[in-house]
Amino acid sequence: MSTSTIHDIGYRHYEGRRSGRAYVMRSLYVHNLRAAFGLGRPARAKVMPFLLAAIMLLPAAGSVAVVAVAKRPEALMRYSSYAVTLQVIIAIFLATQAPVLASREIRFHVVPLYFSRPVGHLDFVLAKLGALATALFALMAVPVTVLYIGGLVTKVPDSWHQFLHYLAGLAGCVLFALVLAAIGTVVAAFTPRRGLGVAAVIAVYMLTSTFTLIIQGIAEHQTNFTLAGWIGILAPFNLIDIVQVRLLGQAKSAVDVPSGTASGFVALALCAVIVAGSVAVLYRRFRKAGLS
Repeated sequence: MSTSTIHDIGYRHYEGRRSGRAYVMRSLYVHNLRAAFGLGRPARAKVMPFLLAAIMLLPAAGSVAVVAVAKRPEALMRYSSYAVTLQVIIAIFLATQAPVLASREIRFHVVPLYFSRPVGHLDFVLAKLGALATALFALMAVPVTVLYIGGLVTKVPDSWHQFLHYLAGLAGCVLFALVLAAIGTVVAAFTPRRGLGVAAVIAVYMLTSTFTLIIQGIAEHQTNFTLAGWIGILAPFNLIDIVQVRLLGQAKSAVDVPSGTASGFVALALCAVIVAGSVAVLYRRFRKAGLS
């Protein structure tokens, strides 16, 4: 029979500084934000996000170049319409990166490892949503900022007026980022395989946009402009455009928007419901995954 030996390895309790909840949340947020752009991952993971970011910049650079060469200030793209105009690129970025943040841990059953440490379920959800929203905001806000700086350099008239529109454009980017991140993360969290997650996010975007356009076309053909405006709340990009038009005083980019300031507050409230509801759904989803 073998004999057992007890070795004194000098184990001591940790007596150092404990960073606390804020440090944990910040670490999770930074980790997920880096993952959204493929940082810290193989080179192939960086191709898609940075390629899409470059494509997002091209129209802004081209618009500034036209203003500089042709001396036509009206050629500068509107800040509030930039995201709506390039919504396909934004949707592709969301579809490719949301599964990276929301589905990998569920697929490989590593969520319980996070919660074996003092990581709160709500902190985990907020860190992921915040990281994806930040990535989307950067994707949209950088080209809008290029437009604004280009306008200043090329001496577009009425700089103060342009500054106010720029701030309104940034506010729109914040709303776009929050709502799209909320929707994309929820869809990706329920499709553990990345390929299915990409397809699911694209499907949600295409179905809502196509359905909205069809109904708006039929309603306008029947001169029912009230329905044509209100049906826009079913598509995320149209929903935020309602807020931009009715509450931020911008020109519309969607096919139609409902009349009256009240419609802007309704659209803003719906944005808040989408974000809060997504947090609640993701909380339950990751909590269940953490117990499996």
